[in-house]
Amino acid sequence: MEIESTLKMETDLAIKGYLDIELDPELDLIAEINALKKEKNAVILAHYYQDPDIQDVADFVGDSLQLSQEAARTPADMIAFAGVHFMAETAKILSPQKKVVIPDLKAGCSLSDSCPAPVFAKFKEQYPNHVVVSYVNCTAELKTLTDICCTSSNAVHVVNSIPLDRGIIFAPDKNLAAYIEKVTGRKMVKWDGACMVHEIFSREKITKLKIKHPEAKIIAHPECEEAVLALSDYIGSTSGLLKFVQTNAAKSFIVATESGILHQMQLKCPGKTFIPAPPNNLCACNECPHMKRNSLEKLYICMKYELPEVRLSENVIRDARKSIDRMLEISAHAGLS
Repeated sequence: MEIESTLKMETDLAIKGYLDIELDPELDLIAEINALKKEKNAVILAHYYQDPDIQDVADFVGDSLQLSQEAARTPADMIAFAGVHFMAETAKILSPQKKVVIPDLKAGCSLSDSCPAPVFAKFKEQYPNHVVVSYVNCTAELKTLTDICCTSSNAVHVVNSIPLDRGIIFAPDKNLAAYIEKVTGRKMVKWDGACMVHEIFSREKITKLKIKHPEAKIIAHPECEEAVLALSDYIGSTSGLLKFVQTNAAKSFIVATESGILHQMQLKCPGKTFIPAPPNNLCACNECPHMKRNSLEKLYICMKYELPEVRLSENVIRDARKSIDRMLEISAHAGLS
């Protein structure tokens, strides 16, 4: 696949002096970013897992499905994507005529990295005539090998759209695949990948936390392991979790997903309490280190200098887009937004 290498882009940036920029500590970053949005006809898309200050300055905050839909319809000339690399790639695939920049080119994804496209291509050869469903948390290269993309919001609808006489390969998240199998009753060939954040939640610690807060509802993302999902009162996508806490009568929730979503939960439900589910490690946090590579300073710099830019070959954009368009068609038919 002819994807411009990260090394080449980083070399370009180094030549331009981009990596050595030092900002005036007195600079009003929010005011400057808002001015750049107007000057460049730019839009900032941010994932729920970004730091609160990035979420607050963004034009649109959402989960993977919502961000894909917004990237496809935005009239902006430039998209500043505050998320991880595969998300910015998806925005470029859906809006190839637009410039797409990302605050930190090294903001990757452990789940995406767990499924290298060349290795998956060999794996796929073992299952001829199977429909390949790939979680959108994957590289542009993997999307070119995919029949239908999905997100945690629409995965059930995507799988149910496939004829019963067709086998299914699901990549790259084995935990989401196992959950979808349980919900749909469809057996699938699962790629052995997982998200580093969603795999660290401790069933034992969550159980102890529930004893301490018996009134709290446990809510979890389907990327979590089965042991954690079994404890949950509600399982859903990031946007699904946000909607649940707004409509449920409970006043406190134990939240098993990346802790960035708590900012939106607190904004939407100021009278409720949100407790981050504890991970099974020595750290008290459950943050994605890749998502947190982005900062307000990096967002300002990337918008000002329009770098790092995400670039994909025409072939990759053409082939990868088919799987995303199919996902969006299924989502629209199911009334998902």
